Amino acid sequence: MNTNRRTALVTGGSRGIGLAIGKRLHADGVQVIAPTRMEMDLLSGASIDAYVRSLKQPVDILINNAGINIIASLAEIADPDLQDTIQIDLLAPLRLAKALAPPMMERRYGRIVNISSILAVVTRAGRLMYSTAKAGLGGMTRTLAVELAPYNVLVNALAPGYVNTELTRRNNTEAEIEAIGKTIPAGRLAEPEEIAEVAAFLASDRNSYVTGQLIMVDGGYTCL
Repeated sequence: MNTNRRTALVTGGSRGIGLAIGKRLHADGVQVIAPTRMEMDLLSGASIDAYVRSLKQPVDILINNAGINIIASLAEIADPDLQDTIQIDLLAPLRLAKALAPPMMERRYGRIVNISSILAVVTRAGRLMYSTAKAGLGGMTRTLAVELAPYNVLVNALAPGYVNTELTRRNNTEAEIEAIGKTIPAGRLAEPEEIAEVAAFLASDRNSYVTGQLIMVDGGYTCL
């Protein structure tokens, strides 16, 4: 596998799934760039553009992992929260793809992996903003896959189920997490490293034909 010269940009790479993906790519010999919020603020289009312009090397792999999930019912949604969710979970990935895909097309190589969620397909009360943004990410994934496939730029999305991360534990009580685990056919939450294994395949030379897919990594949850 010739990945020694590949460079990956991973958003939200300081913890959880993003950190695990970065470590897994690094183990494959990929140079991983994981900007902090101080370096690239996903709430700001100007910050994203400035960061991309500052890069000294071409990016071969884009992992759009960063996301927020603010719990609120329809009646409780505040405009700033809605705007932030759409910006970080959907518009920032689109902006990064718009900036980084053209050079990939010129080099005739690229991999884009968008971290979506099972909540793009099934949902729960209070997840209106998050589910809407992640569903939009699916539409973006499919369309970019069609447009970029002729240039050997493959675009896919992962839909993790319930994963043992700080975000999951912030949005669910211990009792809720225990109850959720009992509803998953695999009988437990995923570990971030398990999501990273699938992401690493999609981002690698091992993947030469999979594109435009939303791949569930959920222990069978959405099969019920």
